[in-house]
Amino acid sequence: MGDMANLFGTGRFAQPSGQEEATDEAQEAADEAAEEVRLRLAVDGGDVEAMSMLGAMLLRRGDFDGAESQLRAATAAGDRAAANNLGVLLHQRGYADEAAGWWRIAAVAGSAAAAHALGRHFRERGDEPAAEYWLCQSAEQGHVLGAYALADLLEHRGDDTGAGRWMRAAAERGHREAAYRLARTLDRGAGPDRDGEDAAAVGEEVEQWYRQAAARGHRRAALHLGTILEKRGELKEAGRWYLTSAKEGEARAACALGFLLRDAGDTESAAVWWLRAAQDGDGNAANALGALHAERGETQTAERWYRAAMDAGDDNGAYNLGLLCAEQGRTAQAEQWYRRAAYAGHREASNALAILLLRGGDETGAEPWFSKAAEAGSVDAAFNLGILHAGRGAERTALRWYERAAAAGHTEAALQVGMARLRAGDEREAERFLRCAAGGGSAEAAYRLATVLDARRPPPPAHELGEPAQEKSECEEWYERAASQGHRRAQVRVGMLAAARGDVVEAARWYREAAEAGSRNGAFNLGLLLAREGSEPEAVVWWRRAADAGHGRAALRLALVCARRGELAEGQRWADRAVSLGPAEVGERAARLRDALRQELSA
Repeated sequence: MGDMANLFGTGRFAQPSGQEEATDEAQEAADEAAEEVRLRLAVDGGDVEAMSMLGAMLLRRGDFDGAESQLRAATAAGDRAAANNLGVLLHQRGYADEAAGWWRIAAVAGSAAAAHALGRHFRERGDEPAAEYWLCQSAEQGHVLGAYALADLLEHRGDDTGAGRWMRAAAERGHREAAYRLARTLDRGAGPDRDGEDAAAVGEEVEQWYRQAAARGHRRAALHLGTILEKRGELKEAGRWYLTSAKEGEARAACALGFLLRDAGDTESAAVWWLRAAQDGDGNAANALGALHAERGETQTAERWYRAAMDAGDDNGAYNLGLLCAEQGRTAQAEQWYRRAAYAGHREASNALAILLLRGGDETGAEPWFSKAAEAGSVDAAFNLGILHAGRGAERTALRWYERAAAAGHTEAALQVGMARLRAGDEREAERFLRCAAGGGSAEAAYRLATVLDARRPPPPAHELGEPAQEKSECEEWYERAASQGHRRAQVRVGMLAAARGDVVEAARWYREAAEAGSRNGAFNLGLLLAREGSEPEAVVWWRRAADAGHGRAALRLALVCARRGELAEGQRWADRAVSLGPAEVGERAARLRDALRQELSA
């Protein structure tokens, strides 16, 4: 696994031992008991603040009866914190209206916490103007929960400006949900229309707020932070945040962590996290588990996980089931699953279904599915529609679909558009599309582009003795690229260019490679080269291969060799072959040779 082996080897998630926890809890209990004794002594002495604090302590403990007597006494003495806590106690006991009365008293006295509680009370009852008033009172006093609740209310109402202001205020005061929601709002607003510097600044701010929320334990913020870091290539830190989020129960983070581990080569650990995410209902993780088992040949287990993904609402599950069935030759079941995914809008399933129908001879049924997939953005479907219409002779319609696929980067579609432009005489446009296809790895496009450039270039100047050899032209570079990808005609052409430079070894290498791949021109040219170098017996072998493949000139060469050797009958047979193969000038020469051999034989 390399570096990823210690991806999570930090002390970040170290947990205290049970003994340490027990010691801490015992100490806290002892401290609280001592504090309670101190407060009760102060209460006995008539200390109002002690009454309020003791009431709050008992309220936290759940001793409502004991807390209420203390809080009422402190409230009667004018303690606003006690009034707020009395409202909390009454609200928890179900006396919401009485609680609101005490909250109002505390809020009027300046309690920001009570103003927040009162605002929440009015919002729950649908009185948004009153809720906004009290939440605003709380927020303006710096109460973080009041600021967040006010932002949430304004966002619900559609006041994005006000909501953004108070959400930011809450986030700046450490509210983790506010920080997360602020990051999400900024993230959604960072569209492609922003210029580079602006987008970068927004991106930095988004990451800052996600980081703040994640550091405070927000699991979805940790997930989004991990995604940002992964895109940036900071895989170790991304993995740590995914782990933090996954441990808190975020299934998407567990799934993402699985993919990160798989890419690092640790499929076993990846499977553990995918299993955890899939069991929590993550369809993407279930699909990943299905693919993992399918790769291992465990098709039944793979099918079970694909079904689990489908049950989780992930249409990829049905599509993957279709792929699995198609690989096994279960065409009817594959069609069933493709249809299910396609009807749910899965574009690749629509394309796969169309291909399946087309292979079964149902062209009429295939076309609508190709169209649906193409309209949904499937580049392969657009290309397939081009092939479909080209087969019907509808060249214009085919070209339109090829152009659509080419615009999305489909290499073979760009080649088809380039070829169509060549046929139409639009050489400049043809060159543009051929460059795209050649750059995408199409050997045929590289060869066609080379021929276009070759026809355009001026003849090379005479080479004087002692001058340095000229650099290769662009067309030669494209010929060589096509040749290196196994394009036979390009290999022959590269061999011819090498021969013209006098590089016999290089020429022979390319001719031989083309000939061995089945090129009759390559075999013929290799024979010529060998004959010139004095290796006529080997040349005859390659000419015979070329002639057997239908090369007229090779047949004529064989006839001449046989005539020179005195093998007149064999020479006449090859001359007859050359006459039938052509071209015309070869046929004429071969006919004269044949007649001469015939006369010699009959003499």
